[in-house]
Amino acid sequence: MLPRMEARAAAIVLGAGAGTRLGDGPPKAFRDVGGEPMLLRAVRAAATAASVGAVVVTVPPGSEHDAEAMLGGIAAPVTVVPGGATRQASVRAALAWVPASSTIVAVHDAARCAVTPELFERVIAAVDEGCDGAVPVLPVADTVKRVQGDRVVGTVDRDGLRFVQTPQAFRRDVLVAAHERALAAGVTDATDDAVLVEADADVRAVDGDPRNVKVTTAADLVTMTAPEPR
Repeated sequence: MLPRMEARAAAIVLGAGAGTRLGDGPPKAFRDVGGEPMLLRAVRAAATAASVGAVVVTVPPGSEHDAEAMLGGIAAPVTVVPGGATRQASVRAALAWVPASSTIVAVHDAARCAVTPELFERVIAAVDEGCDGAVPVLPVADTVKRVQGDRVVGTVDRDGLRFVQTPQAFRRDVLVAAHERALAAGVTDATDDAVLVEADADVRAVDGDPRNVKVTTAADLVTMTAPEPR
C-alpha cells in the first residue's frame, strides 16, 4: 500500500439525502446504526483505507458544522460540503473539492455504512491496474421475472446480471468528463456513477461484499442492529 502522504486516491462519501423512507428524524446519514451515525461509520472506513489520502463528504445544506463535529477524529483529511438536490449533483459538488493530487476517486453512499476499508482498496486497486472504473458486484441469487402490471410475461436470464454496490472507483479525469457530459445532455438524476461512465470507458466488476447492504427503510435499521443469529 502507498503511504498516506503519497496516496493517489480520494473518497467521496455521499450523505446529503433526506431519508424520507426512514420516517421522521434527522437526515438519513445522521441516523444511528449500532450506536454510531451511518455517516461516521462510512467515512471512517474510507479514511482507514491506506490508498485514500483525503475524503470529501456531502451533507444536507446547513448541517455542515454538525458533520464536522461528528467527523473530527477521522485520521485522513476530511472536507465537508453541502450536497445537491440529487445524488448526481452531490457528486459533482464534491468533485470540485477533491485534491488535485488525487488521480483516482472512489464514490460511496453513506447509507452503505457497513462498508469495509478492504472494499475501498479493491476498487481502487482495479483502477490503479489500468481500467477506467471499477464497481463491486454480487451475483443475482433469486429468479428474476419480467412483469406487466400483475401479469408475469417472462423470466430474465440472470447469468449476466449482477447487483451493484458502492464504493465505485474511477480515474478522476474520466469521472469528471462523464459528469460534464451528463450535465450538458440534461441528465440530472443518475442512480450511480458507473451509468455515466460505462458506455464510453472500461469499467470492470470486482467482488462485492454481501455485508455491504444499503439502509433504505426503518426495517433496514432494525435488521442491521439485530444481533447475529446463534
